[in-house]
Amino acid sequence: MTIALPNPAQPLKIGTRGSPLALAQAHETRDRLMAAFGLPAAAFVIEVIKTTGDDRALIDADRPLKDIGNKGLFTKEIEEAMLEGAIDIAVHSMKDMPVDQPDGLLLDCFLPREDMRDAFVSGSVRALGDLAPGQVVGTSSLRRRAQVLHRRPDLTVVEFRGNVQTRLRKLGDGVADCTFLAMAGLNRLGMTHVASSAMTPEDMLPAVAQGAIGIERRANDTRAEALLAAIHDVPTAQRLAAERAFLSALDGSCETPIAGLALIEGDQVWLRGEILRPDGSECLADEGRAALEDAAALGDDLGRRLRARAPAGFFDGRP
Repeated sequence: MTIALPNPAQPLKIGTRGSPLALAQAHETRDRLMAAFGLPAAAFVIEVIKTTGDDRALIDADRPLKDIGNKGLFTKEIEEAMLEGAIDIAVHSMKDMPVDQPDGLLLDCFLPREDMRDAFVSGSVRALGDLAPGQVVGTSSLRRRAQVLHRRPDLTVVEFRGNVQTRLRKLGDGVADCTFLAMAGLNRLGMTHVASSAMTPEDMLPAVAQGAIGIERRANDTRAEALLAAIHDVPTAQRLAAERAFLSALDGSCETPIAGLALIEGDQVWLRGEILRPDGSECLADEGRAALEDAAALGDDLGRRLRARAPAGFFDGRP
C-alpha cells in the first residue's frame, strides 16, 4: 500500500489539549512520525483545542471532577473536531480516555509506555510514610485520595486541581504539604527532579493506562491508519487491552477509585487490580495471569470478580 505522506502543502493536523504536558505528548507523536517517514516538521500542524476540563474557572474553583461530569471531560471537543475534519489525529493521555469511543473514531495506536508510577512530591518530606498525623495531602484524583486514606487515615486530603505547573504552584503556596503527580508526565516535561520519591505499585497501584499515550483517528481514514501503524507499540497495546477491559467491566472512568496495572512476563500478561471505597475505608484487590492473546478476557474476568465482591454502595461511600 502506498501511503500519501503529509507535506508542507497538505500537513497532517494533530489535535491536542494546550497544557505543557499535552503539547509535549503531541510533539513526541509528531517527532516519531517524522523519524519513521523522514518528514520535516513542516509536514505537521499541531492544533490546540480547549476542552471542558481546561476551563480556567473550573480549575480555580477546585470542584471535584466528578461533580463536573467526568466522562469525556478532556476529550469531547477534540473528538468533535476530528469528526468534523478540523484535525486528522488526536493525541491523548490514556488514563483520561473513556473506554468507549464515539461512532466513527478508533483508538488503535499507542506509543511505548513511560514510567507508570505515581510521584510523591513534597518540599518537606521524602515519602508518604514520613508525614506526621494531620498533615495535608492535595489531590484531585479519587483513586489517590482513597489509596492515601486507606494507608494513612490520619492524614487530611484536600482537593488539588490543575495541570502540573498549577499544582506545583499551589504546593509552593502551602495549600498542602504534599501532592502526587504521574512520573510519566514529569519525565516527559524534563522535570523528573521534582519527584521526592516514586511510589512502587505495591504501595500505590497506578491508574489504568497511566503513562501511556494513545492516538485516535477517524475509522475510515486509511492514510492515518497507515501512518500510525509505523509508530504503534504492540506491548503497550497488550497491556492496555487487559487494563481497559478491567476498567470497562467495572463501568469505571478516570474519576472512579479503581487502579490497575498489567505487566508482560514472557508470553503471559500479569494483571493486578483494586477498587476502593472513596473514603479509603475498604480496598478489594485481586490479580491474574493469562496468555497475551487473552489479555482483554483476563481484564474482563478480573473486573467482574471484583465487582461481584463489592457490596452495594461501595463506590459512592455508603456503608
